[in-house]
Amino acid sequence: MKRFSVLKAGVFLVAFLVAAGCANPFSSSSSGGSGTSDGPVSVTWAWAAGSSSRNASGLYGTKGVPNATNVPGAREYAASWSDESGNLWLFGGWGYDSEGTITIDAWLNDLWRFDGSAWTWVSGSATRNAAGRYGTQGVAEAENVPGARQMASSWSDDSGNLWLFGGFGHDSGENRGDLNDLWRFDGSHWMWVSGSDTRDAAGEYGTQGEPAPQNVPGARRNASSWSDGSGNLWLFGGYASDSSGGSLGNLNDLWRFDGSMWTWVSGSNTWNAAGKYGTQGVATPENVPGARNSASSWIDGSGSLWLFGGYGRDSEGDWGNLNDLWRFDGSTWTWVSGSDTRNAAGKYGTQGVAAPENVPGARNSAASWSDESGNLWLFGGYGRDSGGGLGRLNDLWCFDGSDWTWVSGSDTRNAAGKYGTRGVAAPENVPGARTGASSWSDGSGNLWLFGGDDGFFGWFNDLWRFAP
Repeated sequence: MKRFSVLKAGVFLVAFLVAAGCANPFSSSSSGGSGTSDGPVSVTWAWAAGSSSRNASGLYGTKGVPNATNVPGAREYAASWSDESGNLWLFGGWGYDSEGTITIDAWLNDLWRFDGSAWTWVSGSATRNAAGRYGTQGVAEAENVPGARQMASSWSDDSGNLWLFGGFGHDSGENRGDLNDLWRFDGSHWMWVSGSDTRDAAGEYGTQGEPAPQNVPGARRNASSWSDGSGNLWLFGGYASDSSGGSLGNLNDLWRFDGSMWTWVSGSNTWNAAGKYGTQGVATPENVPGARNSASSWIDGSGSLWLFGGYGRDSEGDWGNLNDLWRFDGSTWTWVSGSDTRNAAGKYGTQGVAAPENVPGARNSAASWSDESGNLWLFGGYGRDSGGGLGRLNDLWCFDGSDWTWVSGSDTRNAAGKYGTRGVAAPENVPGARTGASSWSDGSGNLWLFGGDDGFFGWFNDLWRFAP
């Protein structure tokens, strides 16, 4: 297996923390200086494709044929990847199919590619709730396809393969539940690699630190994921079955997949473990993030894994949204930033100005990226604004390895989007508040955002581009 270079975090992308400075997007301000209270004028969101209205149906066209009129339907919690050719890939989620139907059971398994100008429907069904077609484990076939699902984890590799794990959706028997199947898409065919073809499978943990053929994470949704320079896939937590296979809960188990076997690396094999924070900035073997789902994640050039927020347990064992930032160096966790207790309000400071006291509010289901300078980026999610109010967010943040910068969007919850003219970047443009959006970065340094939900029975299929 080759090195994995790009991943979702969403959302989850490779980061090189060189502290290039998150104020870089602000070349000037309305009063002539960078980062003044008058705000930036060079924050460049552009509405690139899709509808500016909610709840749009999918326009699929002909499978395999790009067309300017094609567009995925509005949805949330879709998986996403980008490849070395600069294409954006999108799979499944919960939302609108070609028939424009939305019901409580509206899971999708359609695979899409965006080449910068047009969408292509590549694989899967144009209608909701398709069962998985697994075939033979380890064999790629034209008939194979993962079942409809949302909240899956995803990666891509240097060979152009797309990887998908778990989520909540349909197994091989059309039953719905949490999944632990690992799939690879080579550009033409899907292959079932690991895990079960039936729902709600328990985890097989084995011995911590030791790979084994029978090891496999339990079925789960909204886990965090990374890939490293050695070609390993990493998976953390989520809402899941534990080693007992009993009731569902949140986990804080860290797993590594080396291309053939899974290894349980860190955390507990039972659900709902509290966080052990230790001293901020100090790595110790006892440290570990608490059980959680819907956290954001990155990896840096030294191979360290980074984790932010999500919904889970804090240092006191209480449940809520979190804003703790963690680093895993391959052997130990370090609590880097944020609070060790739940539901912390955001500390925004001045837009465009990095400061040690700045920190995003506690949240889950935020989108995330990295840029070519190595900065980590975070957008929106469901959580706490500057006043501690709870709702959907549209704030864009950047972390340079030391400090957070509030870059764009509102410091209050439930802000509406400002679309402007399609294809034209403008300082006043900004996506509306949302959760469950998909995200990518491309070789030109652009950050991309698609879809999500606004919390008011509205789902999006708008595609946005942000140029740092």
